Amino acid sequence: MALIEDDTLAFGEEDLETNGQKGLLTHPYVTLCHIGFRLASIAAYMLCGWFSDSFITSFVVIVLLLSMDFWTVKNITGRLMVGLRWWNYVDDEGKSHWVYEARKGRVNDREARIFWTALILSPLVWGLFFLIALFGLKLKWMLVVLIALTLNGANLHGYIRCKVGNKDSLSSVTSDFFKRQVMQNALSIVTRQATTPPANPLSQPTNTV
Repeated sequence: MALIEDDTLAFGEEDLETNGQKGLLTHPYVTLCHIGFRLASIAAYMLCGWFSDSFITSFVVIVLLLSMDFWTVKNITGRLMVGLRWWNYVDDEGKSHWVYEARKGRVNDREARIFWTALILSPLVWGLFFLIALFGLKLKWMLVVLIALTLNGANLHGYIRCKVGNKDSLSSVTSDFFKRQVMQNALSIVTRQATTPPANPLSQPTNTV
């Protein structure tokens, strides 16, 4: 996990100074989205049979809601509600690197409780659905539940790593990455110049007879 200072990498311009009243949510619409997409996907799974007999239609709707929830939680709600973010980049050598960031301070306690409660309860609910589908031998619905567990579990794992992971600073991770980039570019320029043959004046055409 990388502990981010406010002047190192901007998570946004959110500020709790506007939260003068106790318990007031700093980001009410973000909080609503954090809960809404999760409840919507669970409700769609439970009630889809009432509205459509087509498994394909129900599958597409549920997976779409799960994808919207995953993207929103990973890129927006975690950053604004608890000051956490996890992401990945691939260097020039093709190696994948995972970065887990945590920003100090500026966290609304009520929003943080809502965030973690929804983040933890949702996989538990889908785990219950998995057991029901397993014992009911509903194999096609097990596929939907496994997708939900994968997406919810990825966000849960990522944010737990952000919260209690290692203490590597983002500045060192980022600076090392850019240092490698600069060194590789410099070496490529030097190598290109070294392998370019010098012009031979004797081989140049002449008008002398």
